[in-house]
Amino acid sequence: MKKPMLIAKNLQNAEFYLLPHMANRHGLIAGATGTGKTVTLQRIAESLSENGIPVFLSDVKGDLSGISQKGSEKQKILDRVKLINLSEHSFREYPVAFWDVFGKNGHPVRATVSDMGPFLIGRLFNLNEVQTGVLTLIFKIADDNGLLLLDLKDLRAIVQYVGDNASAFTTEYGNISKASIGAIQRGVLELETQAGDQFFGEPMLDIFDLIQTHSDGRGVINILTADQLINRPKVYVTFLLWLLAELFECLPEVGDLDKPKMVFFFDEAHLLFEEAPPVLMDKIEQVVRLIRSKGVGVYFVTQNPKDIPDKVLAQLGNRVQHALRAFTPQEQKAVKMMAQTFRANPQLIIEKVITELGVGEALISFLEENGTPAVVERAFVCPPQGRLGTIMPDERQEIIKNSIHFGNYEKTVDRESAFEVIKKRTAQKAAQSPQLPAPRQQKYRLPQPRGQKPAQCRSPGRPRDTLGTAFAKSTMRSIGSSLGRQIVRGVLGSILGRKR
Repeated sequence: MKKPMLIAKNLQNAEFYLLPHMANRHGLIAGATGTGKTVTLQRIAESLSENGIPVFLSDVKGDLSGISQKGSEKQKILDRVKLINLSEHSFREYPVAFWDVFGKNGHPVRATVSDMGPFLIGRLFNLNEVQTGVLTLIFKIADDNGLLLLDLKDLRAIVQYVGDNASAFTTEYGNISKASIGAIQRGVLELETQAGDQFFGEPMLDIFDLIQTHSDGRGVINILTADQLINRPKVYVTFLLWLLAELFECLPEVGDLDKPKMVFFFDEAHLLFEEAPPVLMDKIEQVVRLIRSKGVGVYFVTQNPKDIPDKVLAQLGNRVQHALRAFTPQEQKAVKMMAQTFRANPQLIIEKVITELGVGEALISFLEENGTPAVVERAFVCPPQGRLGTIMPDERQEIIKNSIHFGNYEKTVDRESAFEVIKKRTAQKAAQSPQLPAPRQQKYRLPQPRGQKPAQCRSPGRPRDTLGTAFAKSTMRSIGSSLGRQIVRGVLGSILGRKR
C-alpha cells in the first residue's frame, strides 16, 4: 500500500513528504562535498523500498552498502532525532542485491557489444562524429549479416574485416576510411587495457532482475559497487546510460501509476554531461523526458545543479539542495541562478540561505498532489534506518551467496559469434582461393537451435533462460523483412525489443 515518504522535517515540526505517485517525475540531490548528499540518498532509497519500489543506485564511495544492515544508536543520529522531534524512528536492514562490473564485490554485470550499440560504444571510445558514423556502418554490416558482436574480440574481428574489405562495402554502405578504422581499433585496445573485456560478454544482465521485490513486499535496493569503476569514468557513465536505455526500450508504456516501477539514481551525474556531443545531449534529454511514462523515476546526484543541462534540470521536479560554497564571483553567480529555479518562499532569501546550510540540512521542494513544485523550505533530512557506512567483506559475501541471482551470472558463456565465424570463413576461403569474395554476396548466419525463436526482453514472470539460450536476447531481437532479418535499434542505439 502506497504511503507518503517522510524525507525531512524542520524545527517548527513541519514535515516534508515525497509522494509515491510523483516519485517518477524525476529529481535532484545536490550539494558540496560533505554536506550530506549520501545520507539523503540513503533515506530516500529506504523510503522507496518501504513502498515496494525497487531502487538502483551506484556506490561510488563504498559507504552505501550499510543499508543492508540494521542501523545502530550512534550519537549523531540520536541528536538529529531529538533535534527534529522525530517520534517514530527505528532501525532495520533492507533487502539488497550487490552488482559489480568486475565480479568481485557483487554479481557480475555484463552487456554485449551488439546490445550496447554503436552510439554508446562511440561515446566510450571518444570518437568524433565521422568516426562514430563509420562505427555505425560496421554495426549495420554485422546486423545485416547476422554476425553477433558479444565481446571485444568480436568487435575487433569485425572492425578488421570491414577495414580489410572496405572497398567492397563502399557502394552499399558508404565510404569507410582507414583513419576511422584505426581510431576505432585504438578505442578497442584502450578499453581492453581498462578491463573492458570483463564488462562485455555473456550472460548479459536481464534488466528485469533489477525490478524485484522482497518476500515482505519491500523493493529490492540494487547497489552497483562503483568505487573502482568510477576511476574509469567513461565506462561508468556508458554503463549507466546503457541501463537507462534498456529500461526505456524493454518496459511498456504505463502512463501515471500509483507508484513507480523503479527509481534510478545517477550518482556523479556531472560525468554524464562532460564533453558530451550535442546529439548525445539531445538523446539523453529525450530518454529522461519519455522514460517517466515507463514508470521509471531518474534522480541525478551531483555537487552543483549547474552540472545538469537546463533541458534536463527543468524536468527534475523533486529537489533536495544541500549547501553550496560561493567564494568566487562565478560561484556566486551560479548560486543566484540556481536559487531562481525554486518556487520562491517570501520567508527565505534562498541565495543567502543556501550558503549557510549545515551538514544534513537542505532546501526541500517536492511535487505536490497536483504536480506543481511546493514552496521551497529549509529543513533537516531525517536519519536513515539502515547502517551508515560500509559493511564487512564477510557480510557482503553472505548477501551475495543468499541472493536469488547467485549462480546466474557468475559463470561466463563464450558462444560462437563474429570472431569465430569470420575466422572460420576466412580460413575456408583462403583454402579455396587467395581472394575473398565480395562480403555482401555472402551472408553469414549463425544457426538458431531448432524450434527456438529470437528472444525479447523477458517479463518478470517468465522463466529464466538456460545457459544454452541465454545469448538469445543479445543476438536477434529482430523483425522479418524482404532483405532478411534486420535488427532494430532504439534511441541510444541499444537493440530494440519486439513489442509484446
